[in-house]
Amino acid sequence: MGPLEGVKVIDMTTVLMGPYATQMLGDYGADVIKVESLDGDVTRLIGPTRHPGMGPVFLNTNRSKRSIALDLKKPSGRDAVLRLIKSADVLVYNVRPQAMARLQLGYDVVSEVNPRLIYAGVFGFGQDGPYAAKPAYDDLIQGATALPALMAQTSDGVPRYVPNALVDRIVGLTAVGAICASLVHRDRTGRGQRLDIPMFETMAGFVMGDHMGGLTYEPPLDKGGYARHLSRDRRPYKTADGYICVIVYNDKQWASFFEAIGRDDLRKNPKFATFAGRASNIDTVYAELARIFETRPTAEWIELLTRADVPVMPMHDLESILQDPHLVATGFFPLVDHPSEGRIRSMKTSARWSETPAEPSRLAPRLNEHGNEILKEAGFSTEEIANLVRDGATTAV
Repeated sequence: MGPLEGVKVIDMTTVLMGPYATQMLGDYGADVIKVESLDGDVTRLIGPTRHPGMGPVFLNTNRSKRSIALDLKKPSGRDAVLRLIKSADVLVYNVRPQAMARLQLGYDVVSEVNPRLIYAGVFGFGQDGPYAAKPAYDDLIQGATALPALMAQTSDGVPRYVPNALVDRIVGLTAVGAICASLVHRDRTGRGQRLDIPMFETMAGFVMGDHMGGLTYEPPLDKGGYARHLSRDRRPYKTADGYICVIVYNDKQWASFFEAIGRDDLRKNPKFATFAGRASNIDTVYAELARIFETRPTAEWIELLTRADVPVMPMHDLESILQDPHLVATGFFPLVDHPSEGRIRSMKTSARWSETPAEPSRLAPRLNEHGNEILKEAGFSTEEIANLVRDGATTAV
């Protein structure tokens, strides 16, 4: 049933950041009601599909939810969502707070309807700074928090974004933690609260936690940056027949590595012999490792390094990771039967609880699949639901 069993979440989010957070809440046992526009979440249209509106990005960020379609710009649609909110524990949205205010769904209004509500916003910027009303997207926040500059520094000098919606996922994870903490506070005090999770500030802390360096001090001791992370040779190593991911980190691992490859000369070299020596000469160290790893095939290296207890992993691509022996053994990518999409590959929740095991409760819903069910639970009569359809505030199921 999951540790969040009994928690009701109104999910007014779209695209990735908010839906990723609410999917986790649903996986953990919460009843997540996804309120979509009449056109549906735009991610329904991304990627190859078997049926319109059920693309893979949507399928993989909206399981463990029920869907209802409401036009919140219509008074009857707004009133309907307020009736849903009245019995909810959490509301999550990811438009700018100004947009929620225009819909007359700001915290001042909603908290009057439900004082115990956790009102969680995941959006671009903290509301006490000059960027408060600016729009924000993953790419913009990556750039504004120095990630492309760091990518340029470690490669060919050309700034690039990380090829993953890194910001959306990290901020979504941060939101889950903040929401759960707020629920603990609410259970202790009986009071709900407004909760803002800004993308810019979250990622500024995430990136600079590694790279503040000498900028930590005033006056600064250097220009910042974690040397090991910024080495151009910190990358998967080319082997005689492919690539391999290896990190030789502490003194014990280095001693085992030198012994395994018969390089006593490096063990005695001051650039390699101590943590401080390696840190001061990290580019030299990584370049030497690159030369060493090219001398043998991948399988031979994995066997040798595993025997020496040196951390090593294969370098997967998007297809080979599906066949990773550990993920296969743990059943991480189960094949499941979706009611409308047929056989699809899903993903398990990674966290494990001894007392309240959590697994996805349902697969991603069709648009408005649960509309009537959700409205009836909120006390709507058959006639009231028909009026919403007639008014264009929802669609017939």
